[in-house]
Amino acid sequence: MSYTLLRGSFVIRYPDLPRQGPEPDGDTVKFLPDSPALVEALPRRSGTPPNINRRGISVRLEAVDALETHFEETHQELAGADAARDELLRLLGFTNVRFWEDLPNKVRSADQDSLRGHVLTNGIDGNGRLIAFVYAGDHPGADGTTVFVDGPLVDRSVNGHLLAGGLVYPAFYATLPAELRTHLAEVSQAARRKAIGIWPRSAADPNGAATVWDLEELERLVMWPKLFRRIVPYLAAGFTGFDGFDAWLRADPVNRDDELFLIPKLERGNLHDVVKGTGQQIQLTMWPEDFIISPDPAPPGTPVKPPLVATGDLLIVAALPDPVGADRGNETVTLLNLTAAPIDLSGWALSDAAGGRRALAGPIEGGAALRVTLDGAVQLGNQGDTIVLVDPQGVSIDQVTYKADAVRAGRTIFFDR
Repeated sequence: MSYTLLRGSFVIRYPDLPRQGPEPDGDTVKFLPDSPALVEALPRRSGTPPNINRRGISVRLEAVDALETHFEETHQELAGADAARDELLRLLGFTNVRFWEDLPNKVRSADQDSLRGHVLTNGIDGNGRLIAFVYAGDHPGADGTTVFVDGPLVDRSVNGHLLAGGLVYPAFYATLPAELRTHLAEVSQAARRKAIGIWPRSAADPNGAATVWDLEELERLVMWPKLFRRIVPYLAAGFTGFDGFDAWLRADPVNRDDELFLIPKLERGNLHDVVKGTGQQIQLTMWPEDFIISPDPAPPGTPVKPPLVATGDLLIVAALPDPVGADRGNETVTLLNLTAAPIDLSGWALSDAAGGRRALAGPIEGGAALRVTLDGAVQLGNQGDTIVLVDPQGVSIDQVTYKADAVRAGRTIFFDR
């Protein structure tokens, strides 16, 4: 099972905007990748581009669903929600984390605002977040390399620790490889058998229905978070009982009635097939590890996977990161058109690991090379860097990486193919 390695830092507080920083919870944390351009090359199965900026991108932990600390101005049982969040932060190495009293989801202070770490990801979700297994500390591999993920490696992730400790529910999407899904299902079942974490308080599951009279009562319950996230807008719509919940789910097959694959039955279904509601009673009739959730479908015509890097018609073949004399304004990148026809570079751009962008223009003739002088917006690092060629739609067409030992004053680096 192949995942992409991204190195970077986990961020829980912005020193310059302490009251406007990230809101870490039990399954989401902000991540600042060392090479933002690598994120652009990831699959987008729901058609949503990555929601990334200079402060990073939110990472949604693969395969787990934590009780909500905040959702549409409400929350789930806070003891369980905060326990998962606090353990996630501890596992990443953060210490003495304190939250604002009037902004209880934002970090007021901590011994560290950010810490080094890495993620193993296979794509972007429908909200523009990275879906990933999360790890503290640096990985020995090169940024952007492919890593084979198996059960033992998953067990060492923050995701695996949270699931094994019974602090989160499982939530398996179709993008999770089958072998990992089977392994993590066993991990979750073991925690449930041990009755640890949230499991002794779990309600609205195959062991019994939950009684919900209003939102205030719902907030005190421990239940599968996706079911909670469906009930909140249902109650907000004015419903006072669950006799109409089935019809309400079916009315929106994209945003409410998630498509599922029911593993015990070996058949397709929807969320309404595993939820039973009547009167004030609501219940999940199948354990969450027994069905697979389909990602939100991409709108018609929306690309879900950028073209594979380094397989386009236009390639980065050379770079001069350390010219003789001043670097700024003298660094160059050489492109090669492998096709027989000219390619119009209007709208194309080169970017580096820091997120700089050098717009391109004009034609490059068929079979010809073009040496582009960088203007300072993109500055090639002498200690190594990543260069990405992006087309007018923002899709990464080619990417190269070089290390410090390849950099010599005045010498051009050739990227052998």
